[in-house]
Amino acid sequence: MANCCDDTLKACSSTPAPSCCDAACSTPAEGSVQLSVFRIEQMDCPTEEGLIRSKLEKIPGVQELQFNLLNRTLGIRHRSLANHILVDAIESVGMRAEPLAATVSTRVKIAQMDCPTEERLITDKLSGMPGIASLQFNLLQRTLTISHEPDALAPALNEIRGLGFTPQSDLDAKASTEAYSPAKGHWWRLGLSGVAAVSAEILHFAELVPAWVVAVISVSAVLLCGLSIYKKGWIALKNRNLNINALMSIAVTGAILIGQWPEAAMVMFLFAVAELIEAKSLDRARNAIRDLIDLAPEKATVQQFDGNWVETEVAGVAIGSRVRARPGERISLDGEVVRGNSTINQAPITGESLPVEKTVGDPVFAGTINQAGELEYRVTAEASHSTLARIIHAVEEAQGARAPTQRFVDQFSRIYTPAVFVFALLVAVLPPLLMSDEWFEWIYRALVLLVVACPCALVISTPVTIVSGLAAAARKGILIKGGVYLESGRKLTHLALDKTGTITHGKPVQTDFLPLTSGLPGDYRAFAASLAHRSDHPVSQAIAQQAVEQSVSLLDVEDFEALLGRGVRGTIEGHRYHLGNHRLLEELGFCSPAIETSLDYLEQQGKTVVILSDETQALALFAVADTVKDTSRAAIGELHKLGVKTLMLTGDNQYTAEAIAAQVGIDEAKGSLLPTDKLNAIETLIKHQGTVGMVGDGINDAPALARADVGFAMGAAGTDTAIETADVAIMDDDLRKIPAFIRLSRQTAGVLTQNIGLALGIKVIFLVVTLTGHATMWMAVFADMGVSLLVVLNGLRLLRK
Repeated sequence: MANCCDDTLKACSSTPAPSCCDAACSTPAEGSVQLSVFRIEQMDCPTEEGLIRSKLEKIPGVQELQFNLLNRTLGIRHRSLANHILVDAIESVGMRAEPLAATVSTRVKIAQMDCPTEERLITDKLSGMPGIASLQFNLLQRTLTISHEPDALAPALNEIRGLGFTPQSDLDAKASTEAYSPAKGHWWRLGLSGVAAVSAEILHFAELVPAWVVAVISVSAVLLCGLSIYKKGWIALKNRNLNINALMSIAVTGAILIGQWPEAAMVMFLFAVAELIEAKSLDRARNAIRDLIDLAPEKATVQQFDGNWVETEVAGVAIGSRVRARPGERISLDGEVVRGNSTINQAPITGESLPVEKTVGDPVFAGTINQAGELEYRVTAEASHSTLARIIHAVEEAQGARAPTQRFVDQFSRIYTPAVFVFALLVAVLPPLLMSDEWFEWIYRALVLLVVACPCALVISTPVTIVSGLAAAARKGILIKGGVYLESGRKLTHLALDKTGTITHGKPVQTDFLPLTSGLPGDYRAFAASLAHRSDHPVSQAIAQQAVEQSVSLLDVEDFEALLGRGVRGTIEGHRYHLGNHRLLEELGFCSPAIETSLDYLEQQGKTVVILSDETQALALFAVADTVKDTSRAAIGELHKLGVKTLMLTGDNQYTAEAIAAQVGIDEAKGSLLPTDKLNAIETLIKHQGTVGMVGDGINDAPALARADVGFAMGAAGTDTAIETADVAIMDDDLRKIPAFIRLSRQTAGVLTQNIGLALGIKVIFLVVTLTGHATMWMAVFADMGVSLLVVLNGLRLLRK
C-alpha cells in the first residue's frame, strides 16, 4: 500500500520534503481525499475545537475536520493545500500543531452493521485507540473507513471482532455483504418463536394450563429469537453503551423477573420481526445505489490483434482498445465512436429524457444503452475511471459525510438515551419510595419506557432520507457531493451564472445576414465564406459553417492575408475583397451613418458584426453570436418562481451581457469580469444576501465556484475536473436541473422535518401514556419499531419518480 496518493505527490512538488509527504499525505485509495493529521496538545475541550473549526473552515480547499479530543488529534481532509498553511492557521489561534506520521485509510465492510446502534459501539471502542485518526461510517453501504497509522489497523480490527462483528476488506466482503440478512437461515426459529409467544398469551389469558407451563413456553419463545439480541445487548453493556439491544435485553429480563412471562415472549418476538422489517426497508435504500453499479456490463466485446472479436471482462480492457456495441446492448466503457451511427439512451448518466444521436468522433459513456445501430468505439478510460464509476464513487463518498441535520441528531441522541434510562430508573424507584405505591406497577412502567427509549427511529431517518435524495438526484443526472449541499439548496436566495457554456452554447453561430447593395446575396455569402474558411478565428469559422449548412460553394482565394485585429482579405475571381470588423471598415473609408446605425443595432443585441467589402464599397453585414440554449429561459423562469434571484457574471462586454440577460430574463448582468472579479462578486453577495450559488463550466469559474455556498458545474459528464471540484455536478448542459435540485432539496428538508417530528412526537405521546399506566410492553415495541419503519419508508418516498 502506497504512502502517498497521486494528488498528494502533485501538491508536494512545490513543497520542501519531507514535510509534505510525511504529514500531508493521505489515503492511498483511489479517488480519496488528502488527509493531514496533527497533534494539538492545547486542545482539551470543545472550546478549543470551536476556535480551530472557525479558523480552518474559512480556508478554501478544507473539506472536513475530524476532531479527537481524547487523543488531542485533528484530521483535516483537504485538496492540494501545503502543510504549512494548515499549521500556520492553527498557530494563529494560539495553539501548536505537530504533524503526525503519514496516515492511510482502510475501508472495511461489516455485514452486521445496520444502524446507529452498531456505529456507536464501534465509535466508543476505537475513538480512543492510539494511531486511529478518524472513523467514517456509511451505514447504508455497511462500510467503515478507518484513517490510521500503518501499525494501528490490526488492533483496531481485533477490537471490532471483540464486539461480535466481522470486518472484511472490500474484495473479501463483496459477496458476503450483499448476501447478508439479519434473519438469513433463521426463519424457522422466528416462526416457532411467534407460535410459542402467541400460544403463551392465549394459554395465560384462558388459564388453561398451570403457570409453569406458560413460563416454559414463554422462555422458549425468547430463546428461539432472542439469543442474538441478548448477545449484542451484553456486548453493549460491557462497553457501557445503552443501545436498543441493551435496553430490550434489560426490559425482557425485567418482565420475566416480575412474572410477565407471556409479555416478555411477545415483546422479544415483535422486536425480532420489527428488526427484520427495518433491515429489509434499509436494503431498498442500499439498492438505490447498487442499481447504479449494475448499470455497467461486466463484459465487453473487444477486437483482438488478429481482428477477431472476443468477449472480455471490462476490468481487463485497456485504454485504446476497440469495442463493439450491438443494438440493445449497454455501452461497457467510456469511449469515442470510431465507426457507425446510432442513438443512445444516456438517461442513466445525464438524465436526458430523449436519446442522443451518436456518430464518429462523439463520446459514449459506460452504462448507457445503444438503441439503433451497431457502434464501434475506442476506449478512453479504464472501467475503474469511467464517468459512471466516478459518479458511483462520488455518491458513496457523499453518503459518508454528515449533513447538518444528521450531525444535530447524532449529538442529540448521545444525550437523549442516557437521560431516558435515568428517567426510567427514577420512575421505577421514586414512586414506591415516596408515595408507597406498588413496586410491581412502577417497575413495569419503567420497563415499558426502556423499550421505547432508543432513538433508532430518530437517528436512522436522517441518513436514509439524505441518501434517498442523493440517489434520486443521480437518477436525474444531478450529482450532489454530500448531504450538506443537498440541505443547502433549499436556502439559496441568489444564483450567479456564467454566460458562455452555461446560458449559451459556448459556440458562436451566424445569426444575421444583411446585404447593403443591390448585388446578388448568394455571391456575397460565397465571397464571405471563402475568405472565412481560410481563417481560424471563431467568428470566421461561424460564417464558414453557416455556408456549409446552406450548401454555399466555396471559391478559390488568392493572395490571402490576415489583418491583425481587423480581419482578412484576398482576391476572388480577379477582385479584392475584405472581411473584417468596424475598425477595418473605417480604415477603408466605407463607413456611413446607415451602416453605423445597423452596427449599433446588432451590437446592442450582443452580436459581433463583420463586414464584407470590395475595393469600392461595403457589400454586406454578417452578425455572429453565441446563441442562448433553449432550456435557459425556462430554467431562469423556474428559478424566479422558486424565489431565487439571478445574476450573470461574464467576461464578455457589458452590452453583450445585458442583451443575453434580457433574452432569458436574468435580473442583473455584470460584464468584462476577470476570474478575480467573479470571485469578488460572489463574496459580496454572500456578505449581504445570504446563501449564494454559482453556476459555471470553465476553469475561469473555479474560484467563484469554490467560494459560493453551493457550486454547480455544467456539462460534467466525462469531465474529471468538474466531478471532482463541484459541489453539485449537472451531468448534461440542461440548466433546468438546477431548479429541480432546489425543489428536491426542499422536499428532502420537508421529509427530514416530518421524520424528526414523528420520531420525537410518538415518544412524547408514549411517555405520557406510560406514566398514566395505559401502555404495555408490546405496545411499546410497536411504538418504537413502528415509528422506525415509518420514518424509513417516508425517507424512501424521495426515490419515487
